[in-house]
Amino acid sequence: MLKSAINYDNRIFRSVANTPNGEVGGETLFHYRHNGDLVWGTYEGGGVTAGHLIANVAPDGALDMRYHHRSPTGALMTGICRSRLEILPDGRYRLHEDWQWTSGDESRGQSMIEEVKRA
Repeated sequence: MLKSAINYDNRIFRSVANTPNGEVGGETLFHYRHNGDLVWGTYEGGGVTAGHLIANVAPDGALDMRYHHRSPTGALMTGICRSRLEILPDGRYRLHEDWQWTSGDESRGQSMIEEVKRA
């Protein structure tokens, strides 16, 4: 997969799977932006009041990410994530994520987000 063919800009993702120690759920929407080898974005919904992420993009489209958000209880949470890109047959992106909290209990988890199909 060529880096030049990968473009996260203006893509919207929804969580489709997460381990129990995660706070992101099916109501969480992620709005990604992309310029060069930098991706950034916002996310909210479900278990997240407001969140931000920033990531470096690897040549294969993988993301080396840092994130932070505010939970509904008011807790400020931070973490790191490595996301592996899969391009679905219909052209949408799916990200397979291995993450770890850098706040709270510092536990690890896995999640998956998929690009929202647009009409």
